[in-house]
Parts: sequence; structure tokens; C-alpha cells
Amino acid sequence: MKNIAATALLLSAGGLFGSASAHVVLEYQVAPAGASYKASFKVGHGCGASPTRQVAVDIPAGMRGARPMPKPGWTLEVQREKLAQPYTSHGRSITEDVVRITWTAKTPDDMLQSAHYDEFVLVAQAPEQAGTVYWPVRQACAEGKNDWTDVPKAGQRLSDLKSPAAALEILPTGGGGAHNH
Repeated sequence: MKNIAATALLLSAGGLFGSASAHVVLEYQVAPAGASYKASFKVGHGCGASPTRQVAVDIPAGMRGARPMPKPGWTLEVQREKLAQPYTSHGRSITEDVVRITWTAKTPDDMLQSAHYDEFVLVAQAPEQAGTVYWPVRQACAEGKNDWTDVPKAGQRLSDLKSPAAALEILPTGGGGAHNH
């Protein structure tokens, strides 16, 4: 019964967040609170016919310890900032954390052509609180850009937005089982 309920919840969340296939979206749009989460940002097009040369992802408040996956032909920039509220991970006090990860194509040949698809991946620990977090993504192309940064206001749906941020629904945990750092 627990598996049926979890499957139903995953399918309904996919219906809520999966309609923006032309935009930069997350492959998996739900995660348990406090668990490690692999964020795969699906990029399905450039800016018109122009290839993608850079993808920058802002890490939502509450997501901790973000670490990007390197991509051949792309450089990585990891921006950190001091935390207003430090936290403890593996017995150490963490006073700064990642706030943005940027992948940039090294050469024009490395750019993601508009007719192709690719993923940009990072891992992070989900917040302890259930709810929706939004990941603003900025896509820069050889010519032009797409800022997928719109967040719905109260009563507005993600599908109502022209340039929606990628959305992740954090599900409450049902007791133990989350691997906390």
C-alpha cells in the first residue's frame, strides 16, 4: 500500500511539474526531505537556432552541499557564499555553501547545438522541510539567452509562466531512512 501511495504521489507531481518540456526542467521532480538528491537539468534546445554556450544554476535556499558533475568540453565555476545560519555536516561546522554552479563550453565546438539534448548534473542534500523549491537556471547561447527564473505566485501554476524555474517537490519523510550529512 505504501508503494502504491508513493507511486501515485510521484505521478501526480510529475503532472504538476512535467508540462514545461520546452524549458530547462529537472529529470526527477520529487525528493524526500533531508535526503541526497541528484539534480539532472534537461536542456532540450538553444536560443532559437543558436547553440548553448553556458548553463548557470542557482542553488535554492535549504539545499546543502551542492557538488557539480564535470562535463567533458565544459569548464566549471562553483560560487560560494557565507551562510547566515551555519550547519553541521560530518561533525564539522559549515559556514559557507554553494549558491551557483556554472558550466561553460570551452570552445564553439563544445557548445550544445540547438538540435541536440544534454543534461547538466549536480548532487545536493534536500531541505528537511517539505514543500517546493525552485532552481533558477540561466541559459546563455552564442546569440541570445533564456532565463528560466520565473517562480509562481500564490494561486499561479508553473505551467502559467513563460520562463519557469525548474521545480522540485520536497516530500515529507515517513520516519527514519533519510541519510543526513
